[in-house]
Amino acid sequence: MMDTAFSTFPFIVAGAIVLLLIIFFYYVPFLLWISAKVSGVNISLLQLFLMRIRKVPPYIITQAMIEAHKAGLKTLTRDELEAHYLAGGHVEKVVHALVSASKANIELTFQMATAIDLAGRDVFEAVQMSVNPKVINTPPVTAVAKDGIQLIAKARVTVRANIKQLVGGAGEETVLARVGEGIVSSIGSSESHKSVLENPDSISKLVLRKGLDAGTAFEILSIDIADIDIGKNIGAYLLMDQAQADKNIAQAKAEERRAMAVALEQEMKAKAQEARAKVIEAEAEVPKAMADAFRSGNLGVMDYYRMKNIEADTTMREAIAKPTASTPSNKPLKE
Repeated sequence: MMDTAFSTFPFIVAGAIVLLLIIFFYYVPFLLWISAKVSGVNISLLQLFLMRIRKVPPYIITQAMIEAHKAGLKTLTRDELEAHYLAGGHVEKVVHALVSASKANIELTFQMATAIDLAGRDVFEAVQMSVNPKVINTPPVTAVAKDGIQLIAKARVTVRANIKQLVGGAGEETVLARVGEGIVSSIGSSESHKSVLENPDSISKLVLRKGLDAGTAFEILSIDIADIDIGKNIGAYLLMDQAQADKNIAQAKAEERRAMAVALEQEMKAKAQEARAKVIEAEAEVPKAMADAFRSGNLGVMDYYRMKNIEADTTMREAIAKPTASTPSNKPLKE
């Protein structure tokens, strides 16, 4: 047992030493410190150790300082890079952007670069876009000229990043919306769709004069109309819809007049029936009045017969005056 314990003791000691060395070199990155010294970056082993304690990756900060030092950006300090990392920023992209801006003679300070990065924008991509402008293709924009013909236009917008407006400036969606609005306004103000097809550059000139890049993170360099297609005849459709609407209105008014005429006819019939009822009622009173006249002596028997003869004579005259089927016509007979 003793021999076995003494035989395994050296392995245990060696393992402990290896573990201690791994922990030591993790918290004290000696090789990284040598790399920084060789590159001319002044940083101490104590600062690298304290970075581990502050949970800041020493490799990221040291590599950023080496890149900045080699590019001639000697104003960057370790504290600034650490503060930006702890704030949630991307140290590598900020340093890459500063180096690219320095080489391209673009004015970009560390404070501005960190502000752009913390605002959620890719500062390195913005610097690249300032050097190499980006082309944005607009979706199909539909507009109607004054003659009623619909045109569908597509445009290519060449933009360059505006470094000073990246913080708080509007993005690509706003630029595309403004360009689409300008295209619709330009086509809508044209007298004929033919003039637009003949001179599509008139749209670009009109849109560019409006200053659509104000308040955005981009500077519009050019707007080129890539394609224009002819759509529907919107004017004809509108006239057809208007004619159909006028027809429906006229039909509604005619139906209203017909309903009023029917109502008036029904009212007149009701009044006629009421009048006939009153006549019948009055006629029913005649025999009573005659009976009263007989009883009172105001009407004699001869007067009564004379009145009946007058009624019979009137009835006969009315019958003679009415035409009948047997009445001969005034047309001459054919021989």
